[in-house]
Amino acid sequence: MTAQHYTAALALALLAITPAAIGAGPDAARGRYLVAISGCNDCHTPGYAQQGERIPEAERLTGMGVGFSGPWGVSYPANLRLGASQLGEGDWMAMARRNGLPPMPWTAMQAMSDDDLRSIYRYLRGLGAAGQPVPAALAPGQAINTPHFVFVPQMPGAK
Repeated sequence: MTAQHYTAALALALLAITPAAIGAGPDAARGRYLVAISGCNDCHTPGYAQQGERIPEAERLTGMGVGFSGPWGVSYPANLRLGASQLGEGDWMAMARRNGLPPMPWTAMQAMSDDDLRSIYRYLRGLGAAGQPVPAALAPGQAINTPHFVFVPQMPGAK
């Protein structure tokens, strides 16, 4: 067997090792999958509700300057890529486990395994930093200077 044949055989053997063969450890591909099925793009990618998968992956998860207002004040979908680029894995995991403002589904994040959260972190880090920071959250009663969705229940027939 020549060196060229040996190299080709080795490359094919390495390609045959899939994440399933390695084990269920955290990896960026799993993070990409978890981000997709968890609906992270729905709020954290501008225009995703209108364009969906037509938005290139390189432009996703950069946060949104459209707020969500309710009894908690106003919250903004974070720029996940900047957040992951600015935090180490341990700090990012602690942030993901905390309670934050609605409508972010914090309980879903808290229910994820450590491996799931590490996978999401590694996917976000792999995408790299992009975009700008979103506006800071506002306390109830503060002036809202950005577009925002109002999350206040409406009574039937109310005008």
